[in-house]
Amino acid sequence: MAKTRIRVRLKAYDHRVIDEAANKIVETALLTGAKVSGPIPLPTKRHLFTVLTSPNTDKNSQDHYEMLVHKRLVDILNPTNKTIDSLQHLDMPAGVDIEIRT
Repeated sequence: MAKTRIRVRLKAYDHRVIDEAANKIVETALLTGAKVSGPIPLPTKRHLFTVLTSPNTDKNSQDHYEMLVHKRLVDILNPTNKTIDSLQHLDMPAGVDIEIRT
């Protein structure tokens, strides 16, 4: 029998929301009898933006902004049909991007 795996990648701007979503996925998979590896924190992408506050005078006045994209990885090993069905009907928090690969 070939080993099957479902890889779930989560992305969000808020680390609390992504941790909550990862915990929901892990709990659901464990309740249906599958083994879980993760959540594994992946490197956080950091986007920096510099905006001039005044276009003509006082060129040295700038505002700096950053946008953080947090990522997590969850592997579900040997999922059953019940696991797949319960993951499809799982209610996830807003602001979390989910990518599922088999």
